[in-house]
Amino acid sequence: MAEKVIGFIGLGIMGKPMSKNLLKAGYSLVVHDLSRAAVDELVAAGARSATNAREVAAQCDVLITMVPDSPDVEAVAYGPDGALAGLRPGTIWADMSTISPVTSRKVAADAAKKGVQMLDAPVSGGEKGAIAGTLSIMVGGPKEAFEAMLPIFQVLGKTIVHMGDSGAGQVTKAANQIVVALTIEAISEALVLASKAGVDPAKVRQVLLGGFCQSRILELHGERMIKREFAPGFKIRLHRKDLAIALNAGKEFGVPLPVTAQVHEMLNALMVAGKGELDHAAIVNYIEALAATEVRSAAV
Repeated sequence: MAEKVIGFIGLGIMGKPMSKNLLKAGYSLVVHDLSRAAVDELVAAGARSATNAREVAAQCDVLITMVPDSPDVEAVAYGPDGALAGLRPGTIWADMSTISPVTSRKVAADAAKKGVQMLDAPVSGGEKGAIAGTLSIMVGGPKEAFEAMLPIFQVLGKTIVHMGDSGAGQVTKAANQIVVALTIEAISEALVLASKAGVDPAKVRQVLLGGFCQSRILELHGERMIKREFAPGFKIRLHRKDLAIALNAGKEFGVPLPVTAQVHEMLNALMVAGKGELDHAAIVNYIEALAATEVRSAAV
């Protein structure tokens, strides 16, 4: 049985399976989430529950947070019931949310004043990777804290890299989200073109997977588009948030991101159309609307 007590805040699409994997690995877990049903599910699996972030923080040796956005991390951190009010010196806090690197550095600096080492450790791999424990984890922050966290990270992921100082993990995740979004958009254009031109998009995907443009995104999200399966593994509204983080980072560091800005606007349009809770593969819906057609395959 693992000795460390882990506090876990944020039991959503990603956080819930990650927490379950930690329980399976033998760690003691104290959990908190705004969803009572999610907490109850983890308690049934063997975790203990806490009523707020401070209560979680006071009981753990390692704190992991997995919440949607920068304001959510700040809400967890600050205030009389916040994590910083309960964390003990020597605790490690790994924030595995995808947030602004500016926010990561700010909260890490405040944590350091309390003797707490903080890592920004966003992930890639989606719900399937979270369930399988095969996430890619990109980590910024103190190297010694990274090394101490490595056995825990290895329960959650397969590719785990220390990227540099505080904020480096979030910059890496911004780069990841640019590549994912732009690739999904490109696949959307390709499959819509094929479908409207009368060529079976399933066959197009099949042959492209054997060529130079083969990718995991074409394999998984191309299939989602063809099968019209848009239940969320990762929601459009969250990817829109992530691209906003990337665009703000581009402004901060003087890097123009013109195509990222275009895809961000496509996600804005999908939000307005009421599609924000769909999987980000539904970017294809935007291209379909422009082309007045849908991706359809005779094989499905």
